[in-house]
Amino acid sequence: MSLLLKNQVTAVADVRSSPYSRHAPHFNTDALMSALNENGIAYVFLGRELGARSDDASCYIDNTVSYKKLANTPLFLSGIRRVEDGSQNYRIALMCSERDPTECHRTILVSRVLKERGASISHILGDGTLEPHRNTMLRVLDILGTPRGDMLDSEDDLIARAYEGREKQIAYRREG
Repeated sequence: MSLLLKNQVTAVADVRSSPYSRHAPHFNTDALMSALNENGIAYVFLGRELGARSDDASCYIDNTVSYKKLANTPLFLSGIRRVEDGSQNYRIALMCSERDPTECHRTILVSRVLKERGASISHILGDGTLEPHRNTMLRVLDILGTPRGDMLDSEDDLIARAYEGREKQIAYRREG
C-alpha cells in the first residue's frame, strides 16, 4: 500500500488471470479491495481481458500463449480501452503477481500495447522508485544478454527483440 500511496496511485487494475494468492492471502480480491478502499484507491479486475492465461484457444501456438495473437483479440483490446479511459480520471497501477516488471506479462504484453498506443508507462520498483518503461526494457536486454551499441540495430529494434525474447521465457504454457 505504501508504494501505491507514495506514487499517488488512485486506482489499481488487477491484470492477474486469477485474482487469488495461496502464498499471500492479503492479495486475494476481497482483502485487496478492502485495503485499497480504506486508502481511497479504486480497484478493477481486468484479468479476464488482460490476463496472460487466455481461454481463447486461437491465442496458443504449441500450447504457449502468443502475445501477438492475444493482443489482437477483441477482449484484450476492450481491456486496453478500459485502462486508457480510466487513465483520464485516475493514476492507474497495473497489478500482477510478479514483483519485478521484467518478469511479468504486464510489461511484455500489456505495457507494450499501451506504449504503442501512446501511453506514458513507468514501473514501480520494490524501493518505491519509478522506472521509465524504456529503462525496464533495457534491463530486459541485459537479462537476455543482448549487447547494445550495435551499429546495425536501432534501440527500437533491440527493444522489439527484447519483447520477443522475454515472451518466450515467461509466456504461459498450458498442459497439452
